[in-house]
Amino acid sequence: MAAGAAAALVMALASTASAAWEPGEPKYGVGEDRNVPVELADGTTIYADVYFPTDEKTGEAATGEFPVTMVITPYGKAAARAVGQSSGEEEGENGLFKPLPLLVRRGYINVVTEIRGTGRSEGTFDLLDPQQGKDGAELVEWASKLPNANGEVGMYGPSYMGIIQFLTAGELGRKSPLKAILPVVTPNDPYRELFTSGGIMAGESNIPLLAVFVALPLLEPFLDEEFDPGVSVESVSGRPRSILESLLPLALEVLSGGDKSFDEKWWNERAPALRVKRIVKNRIPALLVGGWHDVFQRGSLMNFAALQNAYAGRRISAPMKKRQKLTSRYQVIQGPWSHIVAGEGFALERMALRWFDAWMRDERTGLEKVKNPVHVYDLGRDTWIDRRHYPLVEAPATQFFLDEGGALAASAPAAQQGADTVAFTGLSSPCSLTTEQYSLGAAALLLGAQGNPCLQEDTTIQAGPGALTYTTDAFTVPTTVAGPINATIFATSTRPDVQLVATIEDIAPSGSSRPLTSGALLGSFRALDERLSWTDPGGRMLLPHHPYTRASVSEVPTGGEVSRFDIEIPPTVATLAEGHSLRLTLTTSDTPHLMPTPNQLANLAGGVYGVQRHAAAASVVNVPMAAADDISTPCKICEGHELE
Repeated sequence: MAAGAAAALVMALASTASAAWEPGEPKYGVGEDRNVPVELADGTTIYADVYFPTDEKTGEAATGEFPVTMVITPYGKAAARAVGQSSGEEEGENGLFKPLPLLVRRGYINVVTEIRGTGRSEGTFDLLDPQQGKDGAELVEWASKLPNANGEVGMYGPSYMGIIQFLTAGELGRKSPLKAILPVVTPNDPYRELFTSGGIMAGESNIPLLAVFVALPLLEPFLDEEFDPGVSVESVSGRPRSILESLLPLALEVLSGGDKSFDEKWWNERAPALRVKRIVKNRIPALLVGGWHDVFQRGSLMNFAALQNAYAGRRISAPMKKRQKLTSRYQVIQGPWSHIVAGEGFALERMALRWFDAWMRDERTGLEKVKNPVHVYDLGRDTWIDRRHYPLVEAPATQFFLDEGGALAASAPAAQQGADTVAFTGLSSPCSLTTEQYSLGAAALLLGAQGNPCLQEDTTIQAGPGALTYTTDAFTVPTTVAGPINATIFATSTRPDVQLVATIEDIAPSGSSRPLTSGALLGSFRALDERLSWTDPGGRMLLPHHPYTRASVSEVPTGGEVSRFDIEIPPTVATLAEGHSLRLTLTTSDTPHLMPTPNQLANLAGGVYGVQRHAAAASVVNVPMAAADDISTPCKICEGHELE
């Protein structure tokens, strides 16, 4: 081959390799079989909608063998259809993740099926019941044998549908048909991420979820035009009662301080984290998608670290190390999203096709071999960047100490005395980041293109007897906050419990205050498991692990003794521009997010806290930080998927 021709070929190959991936042209139409019965081993009948490729000329089922993708939903198939899962649209609108048409028109069979006790399906619903994973395993096997199926199955879906992917994968063996999963906005630990924040019940999210589970069966006959009128009476009267019989005892037990209000056996059995080793053992690739403003803000990143650790033979609950081996089978995309608008503007539907094509069709889509498996959106620079590890090893913790005059100082206080007083108020301004998060994104959705102004300005939470603020000097170069944050607060209390909320904010020279991330802790749960807590290479705490068990509960002393409270502040990646400052806002309430139980509230009421800031009790916040230029690798796989 001539030198010129060889050079041209090399340039062409390089151009091809660097070009953004694009889905192929659609080849098929979409056919459907609704309400296909599937009888499980115990005799329970589950109903499925099956969408399959058709010949666009004849409308008949296309010939050939096709991989299967599947979503298992607790919200009923009719609800999935109502939000456009089966519409002819190629990509979702208003943030809805709707990969079905795009997948089927490019040669996938798609199955939408229900969890037992929901929609049309028989059985009894129980929240996050491990039985749902056993059912999922049976459904995967059934789907792999559908007409024209090639025997391979992938799973996708957000929220509860993401949890079911973990539960299902945990029940399957090495040679199962399940070949790839794509969990979107999915927790690692439902107790810590959905049910509570810092051991305090997350009322703003749990109450609406209860209402959704009860309301959807009532709406099922109206959403499903094919619903059998002879069945609708049972659907309207019996199904909500069945779901309430599962969820109300849970709520009542929590409110009364029963066993399920602690992170013990019931919650442990339901945690996706427990299925990680099986997923890795079975070599099932997982693309995890999360949001910085999601209720499960930490979940996708924690699941990513656990999967990579399991692959490397390390403890799954540990922070990743700089030189551990990595695999492209486990990747994470963390965007600027809240729960119900996850993927908005990112063409997540195309990313799903790209992921399944890579692992179920062995196509070179650019996802099968990546150098950097962490793809995150920098909230400060409004850009996607790539990294290799979580937490980001390039960003060691910088310590900022609470100091007099509301300062966050780089050095520990030398004074022998110093404290700031703050009172438990029970109420706070709802104009906060957490209101957006724990409304599951409803606030932003309702406000439309305007967005939620409280995500850009939260100064109203910083005033009054229930708030304290501490602010750094202005940064002289752009600096990136990157990772989980720990606030260690030393304080006294006049009551046997303490409620502390720590919010990290980006303060502009104008004084505007943009919230980045927020965490909370109930003081009686302050016991620390150092073995499971994360520290950076210098030994500075990044992610405190509190057991949240009944045995770990300890009243806060009220005789003037100083107690230590380590507050987990979930991760973020946000660059602070030159001239901006970092602020820690401490509040004693978070309305409407946090809802202490009656017993907890009785121990909190009337409390006054003395937040210590002196040499013997130096309250500090550990913030992973690095110069922005050190964390600026552009996200390679994001090309063609960038936010609009």
